[in-house]
Amino acid sequence: MRCCLLLLLMYGQIFVVQAQPRTDTLLKNLLDREAPPALRHVLQYPDSFRCQLIYTQIDRDAHNRPHFKSYYLEVDGNKYFNPASTVKLPIALLALEKMHELRAPGLHRNTPMLTDSAWQGQVTVHTDSSASNLLPSVEHYIKKIFLVSDNDAYNRLYEFVGQQTIHEKLWAKGYKDVRIVRRFMPLTEEENRHTNPVRFVDNGKLVYEQPAAYDTLTFDYSRKVTLGHGYLDKNDRLVLMPMDFTKHNNLPLTDLQQMLQSVLFPASVPASQRFDISEDDYRFLYRYMSQYPSETLWPKYDTAEYYDSFTKFFFFKAGKKNIPPYIRVFNKAGWSYGFLTDVAYIVDFKNQVEFMLTGNIYVNRDGILNDDKYEYEEDGHPFFKEVGEIIYRYELQRRRKHKPDLHNFKINYKD
Repeated sequence: MRCCLLLLLMYGQIFVVQAQPRTDTLLKNLLDREAPPALRHVLQYPDSFRCQLIYTQIDRDAHNRPHFKSYYLEVDGNKYFNPASTVKLPIALLALEKMHELRAPGLHRNTPMLTDSAWQGQVTVHTDSSASNLLPSVEHYIKKIFLVSDNDAYNRLYEFVGQQTIHEKLWAKGYKDVRIVRRFMPLTEEENRHTNPVRFVDNGKLVYEQPAAYDTLTFDYSRKVTLGHGYLDKNDRLVLMPMDFTKHNNLPLTDLQQMLQSVLFPASVPASQRFDISEDDYRFLYRYMSQYPSETLWPKYDTAEYYDSFTKFFFFKAGKKNIPPYIRVFNKAGWSYGFLTDVAYIVDFKNQVEFMLTGNIYVNRDGILNDDKYEYEEDGHPFFKEVGEIIYRYELQRRRKHKPDLHNFKINYKD
């Protein structure tokens, strides 16, 4: 009996240790040493701000092959955050993968994509006023996703891929905890399971037709997730109880970092984790992950609203600063319900510096969800800016045995 009790205690202690958020000394000490007062305040209250960070160093060998070392701060897969628009990253990748795998004659990224409707709540989309030919396509939707985080573009690609295929593909790549079960539309759980019929038509000729689909998968909702102490319902009435996020989208921070790494450096992850896309798809993604709204004609954006750093949180978002011309940020950001998240690969071509930063924070002082009263500007964006600047300064002085050749990420944005 005593032996059994000792074993139970030992396993219990192991479980407790494993359940602790992951924090590495290098990152913690660096931030503690360099943090200005506002950032120090956030770091002192990780439970309130629910902040998590992953800093990934990249070192090249003599053959320019990248090697990665990640450092963590308060990273915990069980600490829920609403991933918001970061779910658009895997959906864009899966849409390209599906186009590649269909191999239908005449079907490519620019083939006009016509979305029909077959279930309640679905919308029909046959035109796109932001496209040069006024027609929607997978390529144009992905442009809008990375340039300004367009919700409609995400919804249409979600429908093209299909809810069941989304999960079967991501789970097969090892992302077992990812759950993307919601469009950014006011739909029920059942309505989100139904996805639209889609047609690809070129000059009036049907190239590919996809019927409506229904997701029959069973999702594990056994872990209850609630946040805050009140929320506004769909009728803007205050409900004085925590908001239930149990059946919302879920995308752990470590998975988000790995997805971006797999796209930018596909050879660095096992073949089973890569997305099945072409070399041309990769170049296309690199361009629009890093391009600014001011650099595009189709779509054309009001740059007073969609300034260059609109979706670039690390360094630049606070104060809407101009980004130095020798720096490019390849990323996907998201914000909703008081959560801000960004996964980014940052390149300084002048100083030959590269690194990845992935992080999120929760800013909601009054504890009320869905009221659009969040401290994004006061606390959220400064958090990313200050963390980004600290890591960037550290990277500038960090010794590397081999300088990286970054030509693969130099892009002519005027083409």
